[in-house]
Amino acid sequence: MKRKIFNIIQIGDKSNRISRLFDIFITITIFCNIAVTFLQTFDQFAAFSGIFKVVEYTTLFIFCIEYILRIWTSELLYPMPHKWQSVLRFLFSFDGIIDFLTIVPVFFLSGFVIFRMLRVARIFHLFRLNAKYDSFNVITTVLYEKRNQIISSVFIVFILMLASSLCMYSVEHEAQPTVFRNAFSGIWWSMSTLLTVGYGDIYPITTLGRVMAICIAYLGVGAVAIPTGIISAGFVEQYQRKSGILDYRRADIHEIAELFVDKRYAGKTVEELEETEQFTVYLLLRDGLSVLPQKDLILKQNDIIIIRGNK
Repeated sequence: MKRKIFNIIQIGDKSNRISRLFDIFITITIFCNIAVTFLQTFDQFAAFSGIFKVVEYTTLFIFCIEYILRIWTSELLYPMPHKWQSVLRFLFSFDGIIDFLTIVPVFFLSGFVIFRMLRVARIFHLFRLNAKYDSFNVITTVLYEKRNQIISSVFIVFILMLASSLCMYSVEHEAQPTVFRNAFSGIWWSMSTLLTVGYGDIYPITTLGRVMAICIAYLGVGAVAIPTGIISAGFVEQYQRKSGILDYRRADIHEIAELFVDKRYAGKTVEELEETEQFTVYLLLRDGLSVLPQKDLILKQNDIIIIRGNK
């Protein structure tokens, strides 16, 4: 029973029709919850507040049931020596945190403001749902694989922002002591200039300051384009990798090939992968060990599988 429920609530399992219907049901539930949250802010719909409350509590009840079921089946998603280890792994995972933040505001809606603000986390519940499908998983995979390059580019933007803010403060402080009062004013100006076209509330008036602003604006365009290029290149790599896998299936390969298990396939069983991708898994390499694949064996990220296309 636990295995059946896990297969149903497992997000993004295209091989299970009931699981896909469950995903659609949860998606509709999330949209209803978010729609009610927005409509409650309009005074024109105050007469429907009772209906909105019923819809909100009904959808939150569904979220609570789903959360409990995911905790119950966590050992199948995160195989650990002990049950409590699997539960903790789920509770502190991205999915577990989003699920928790989705339901916790209902118990504190009349309390602290911070708990009412957590209602926004319900939108991320939809993000968590979509992240398991191939079309959306490409984005998360690219961001994860290119994280070091993205962090480096953001660090460059940060250094450029600090340097430009100090330079502008030194040049403009005497001319505009009330505008560029301190280095923080320069940081606000540099951020709005580097990342946008400027808001117009703070701008240089001296000749040297304007010349520096032109140079900083050009540097900002180039600095912001760096992470954009990195992410674009990552998308190209992912789509080429994905199309290469599809070519393997279309070509009906007869020779053995190696396939690297990334986030798209991690968490799936060997049987699910064979059914969706139409090939046979002959061997699995994990942590330097060779493992004979069983149908219920759950794949992990960074595994290497030896495959052969089916006729």
